[in-house]
Order: sequence, then C-alpha cells, then structure tokens
Amino acid sequence: MASRPGPKFGHCFVTLAFLALMGCAHATRPPARAPIDTSRLDVLAAQAMTATGARGLAIAVIEAGRMVSARSYGVRNEAGEPLTTDTIMYGASLTKAAFGYFALQLVDEGKLALDQPIAALLPRPLPEYSTQADHDAYGNWGDLADDRRWRDVTPRHVLTHSTGFANFSFLEPDGKLRFHFDPGAYYSYSGEGIMLLQFGLERGTGLRVGAEMKQRFFDPLGMTRTSLIWRPDFVTNLADGFRADGSVEPHDERSRVRAAGSMDTTISDMGRLAAAMARGFGLSKAARRAFVSPQLAILSPGQFPGLQPPPAQAAFPGLAAGVGIITFEGPMGRGFFKGGHNDSTANMMVCLETGQRCVVVLANDVRAEPAFPALFGAILGETGMPWGWEYGGMKFWTP
Repeated sequence: MASRPGPKFGHCFVTLAFLALMGCAHATRPPARAPIDTSRLDVLAAQAMTATGARGLAIAVIEAGRMVSARSYGVRNEAGEPLTTDTIMYGASLTKAAFGYFALQLVDEGKLALDQPIAALLPRPLPEYSTQADHDAYGNWGDLADDRRWRDVTPRHVLTHSTGFANFSFLEPDGKLRFHFDPGAYYSYSGEGIMLLQFGLERGTGLRVGAEMKQRFFDPLGMTRTSLIWRPDFVTNLADGFRADGSVEPHDERSRVRAAGSMDTTISDMGRLAAAMARGFGLSKAARRAFVSPQLAILSPGQFPGLQPPPAQAAFPGLAAGVGIITFEGPMGRGFFKGGHNDSTANMMVCLETGQRCVVVLANDVRAEPAFPALFGAILGETGMPWGWEYGGMKFWTP
C-alpha cells in the first residue's frame, strides 16, 4: 500500500484560535524557581493519607532532569506489609507515555513516520487480520471491513487520541470496533488506538514492543524492576490495590504486552523514566520538541469526553495532546502530564519544561486521588495543571 509523504515530526496540529492563544513556542521564559524543598513531604503525605483513607502512596521528585527523591508510605497489601520504593506497582496508562516516547525514537531512526498511515506498515489490509491471534483479545480489526477510514489512521492520530475509536471496543453496546468520527478530527481517549499502533509495529516491522522498550529505556536507565509483561521475580515485593470502598484487588499478573497499559514499575524506576523524559534521553532535539509540542488542541471539558464533537471553545485554554502525553501552559511555562487509573490505582506524572522538574505519584489506592493537587502543588508550586479536566468534578483535599 502506498504511503503518504510527510515530514518526520510534522507541525502543530492546532486550530487557528488555539494558535492565536498560545502558539507553538513559548513567548516568554518564566522566572526560575528556588530549588525544590522536599523536607515537608513526609508530613504532607501522612496528612493526605489520613484525610483520604489511602493505604499506600509513593512519590518521586525530579529536578534538572535528575531524580532527587523517591519515598514510599503505607502498605502494599491487606497483610500490612510495607510499601517500599522497590515495590512493584501497576503503571496503568503511564504506559502510554512511555510508548509515545518510544515511538519518537523510532521516528528518529526512520523506522516510523508520524503521518504515514499505520496500514502502510502491514503486508495485508488491516481488516484481514481478524482471528483471535491477530487482535489478541482487543478489538477485532475485521470489524472495520466496511469502513475505509482504517486506511487513514496514523501514529499521530493514535498518540493524540484522535483515531475515532471508543476507548475500547468491549465498551461498545455490541462489542464491535467502529469509527465514531474521521481520524484526526478531535481528541477522544482511546486505548484501542494505542493497541492498533502496537499491532502495526509488531506485525509490520517485526519489532517486539516490550523487548524494545526494555532494551532502549528500561535497562539503560537502571529500571531493573519495570516490565510490560509479568515477571515471576516481582512476586516477592508486589502491591495489591485498594478500591474506593477499601476492598482489595489482587495485582494482575499481565501475561501480554499491552502498550495501552500493561507496565509494572516501582516509584524509583518511574522517577528515573520521568527524569529521562524531562531531559530528552535517547531522542534528538527535534523529537524531544515534538514530544511536548501541542499536536492537537483539546476542547473537551474532561479527559474522557463522549464521542460527539467537542464544544467550539476550549474548556481549558492551552490544553493540547502531545505525543502520548498531554501538554498545558501555566504560570511556569509549558508542562506535560499523564495519569494512570483504574478501580484501585491512582498514578500521576506532572513535568515542567522550565528546570526539567517533575513529580510522580504512584498510589495502590484509588482513594489517594483527591490529595494529588495539594501534593503536587506543595512540591512544584502553582503550575496551572488542569486538575478539573483530569478528574472532573472530584472534590479535592486541602491541607
């Protein structure tokens, strides 16, 4: 299948109104802040856990692109065994940020083009891959046989959540994969899209995503307890999860690599990865700029909007999809973030371009989420992070 020509990294896919508001580059450099003070972290974490009822919480702090602190609090399971900085925790959708970063390294190497259709990677038309082995328990690509838009989906669409798919096809009333809008039209969160890019890479280029990310990032960064697939040695120090009602959810031993969210990691390892992202480890300058550049303006009022067209005006001005992450503009300049959630997991990474500063919080208790704005604010200051977009109408804890 012929591929469409295009630049390696392309341009900012933003509306004219969005460009007028913020542009693709910083207009002014925000003032430098004093060094991060982590002296109050222990007290603040204890207060947050008491207020929310969260049983486990871990925090990493990055400054100047280097991890300066990794701490853990509470317990990792119902037996009360301590959560440590080396405890295996579920990374959830933080996996998507790592996958986006990996995709940009492939772009650097000429193995992937952000604007080349994923279909061009495959030796056969996508809908012909319709067996269980082909779609690996996610959406059946054969469901798209009567809709030619599968030919148009690109890695940029996938990594900016604008494929037109629902989050996952199993959430559809009939369980079938379908397009709800033209690829690239607007942001609408989709893990299924991430899986399509993984499928295209693995079937079309022969790369094995889990092994490649281990070789390229996890091993060189010393992330010895991070993997996109279950490892038996994890069992000796493993975190179960706590749901909103306090019940326990056992840690899932994920048997397949899922770029949409199968990563197991520790707070120490995730801190190393956030630091690497902040300083541009393993990417050219152009690729690193693309990672945090606004690729697609986000107009929706929440992270998980419906599949209908968004309002004409942005609910959170300056908010945009980057490459596997979300970017924003605030009083300290540009920042980026990615969360990872399920019924018993609450994760968040927020980074600032100025000073290459980040905070990562991993919680094996979903009840920790209301404390996140206070925890991040106490460490980074007022960033302009759009907490209301990430968590909707949640009532946040104030110390």
